[in-house]
Amino acid sequence: MNRTTLTEQIVETKISREISWADVADELGVGKEWVTAACLGQMTFTREQAEKIASIFELPAAAVPVLQTPPTRGQDLEAISSDPVILRLREIVTVYGPAIKELIHEEFGDGIMSAIDFRLTANRRQDPKGDRVELLMNGKFLPYPTS
Repeated sequence: MNRTTLTEQIVETKISREISWADVADELGVGKEWVTAACLGQMTFTREQAEKIASIFELPAAAVPVLQTPPTRGQDLEAISSDPVILRLREIVTVYGPAIKELIHEEFGDGIMSAIDFRLTANRRQDPKGDRVELLMNGKFLPYPTS
């Protein structure tokens, strides 16, 4: 049993039982964005969270320690590289990345936005011209050492 197998089982059960990520998040007391990434194999669950996930998705007891193991993040990049949503996100970074970098440096100085101390919020916003996807990325600023 490995993370990839568990992820497949989680997604299959989610679909067959019509479970929403928001419901899973509520059950665990975490954000839907984090729990979605975790269930897709990109985060590490605590023991308590892993036990709840195993219960929700009817996983065997042997899944609990596997869900607590730090994953190899981004391991399926080749498989998703042609997905249109992922491609649009890459396009956004390609087009706006240099501007975002400049704005971060102008506002904070020389450093980066953490991808570890990071929060993502994804929302649907109604708009008369068509509903909009709203993504809020919130990461701690980490300055580069000066010496």
